[in-house]
Amino acid sequence: MMGDRDFRTTIQNAIKSIGNELEIDIDSKDFETIHLQEVVRCMRRSYYDRVEPLEIERRGFNELLSGLLRKLEYGSNPKDFEINELKLRGQADMIVDDAILLFRSATDELENPHASDVLYLNACMWIYDKEDGMVVYITGDRKESTFSLTRNKKMFEDTIRRVRVLNNLLKEEKTPILEPSAECTECQYYERCFTKRKNTKQTSLAEMLGLGKQD
Repeated sequence: MMGDRDFRTTIQNAIKSIGNELEIDIDSKDFETIHLQEVVRCMRRSYYDRVEPLEIERRGFNELLSGLLRKLEYGSNPKDFEINELKLRGQADMIVDDAILLFRSATDELENPHASDVLYLNACMWIYDKEDGMVVYITGDRKESTFSLTRNKKMFEDTIRRVRVLNNLLKEEKTPILEPSAECTECQYYERCFTKRKNTKQTSLAEMLGLGKQD
């Protein structure tokens, strides 16, 4: 026992403070600048984050891990990719030996990288004009799964298309279609999608981008 102090609240507040310090700042009114993380995940979630946000409790360390790494010697600065009147803004965790590196936390060793991480890594290679990249997943007991990638033009074109789509939906105040994924159950907008919008067409993000399960 440690007296009557609420240490859980203290820990949550500490994590929140660190997260706020390290998170990427997105101007919700600047529709001409789209951030890479907004289009590699469910765009409905990104849309709500801008127009009708709900705060979510920080449970994982992906954002904290990436944010801390960017502060180190090999950490990168944000960079824009011009798309006519639009800007796609991305930020790699590290750039080492002319290669892009992303680091993610994981509960177990993985056989394949997550689709959203592949899209993010590929886009970073185009934004920073690098040919190679790796995403490294690290478990709590320090086991790692590393996946390498050579940049792919078609995949990046799909990302650019999603940038344009999100920009148009924000300007027109239209909610994006639902893109179900494993993140849905922990999303703060779950009830908006699966309670109030039961008849919404459901298309998975991986299926839309041709990144479905591989045999």
